[in-house]
Amino acid sequence: MQDVKGNSSRWINENQFINEKFTWQEGFGAFSYSKSHVPAVIKYIKNQETHHLKKTFLEEYREFLELFQVEYDEKYIFKEVEYKSESIYRP
Repeated sequence: MQDVKGNSSRWINENQFINEKFTWQEGFGAFSYSKSHVPAVIKYIKNQETHHLKKTFLEEYREFLELFQVEYDEKYIFKEVEYKSESIYRP
């Protein structure tokens, strides 16, 4: 995860996609699905661009936490960032 976070934050900052310096929060979350759900997960990933026109990632993330009954403290939930230009992943 350190490599993924380091490389992705460097790429976001080099391309200046947001108005401030991007940094990842500490830690990360992961959700798993059974093999029988793989086709649905693939479909979700392929339609993510359209899907996120209706709902932000943050809204969806909170729904996942509730769906999987994950207890969390709001202070540890990431905050929306301000983008420099319109993003296809924001409603």
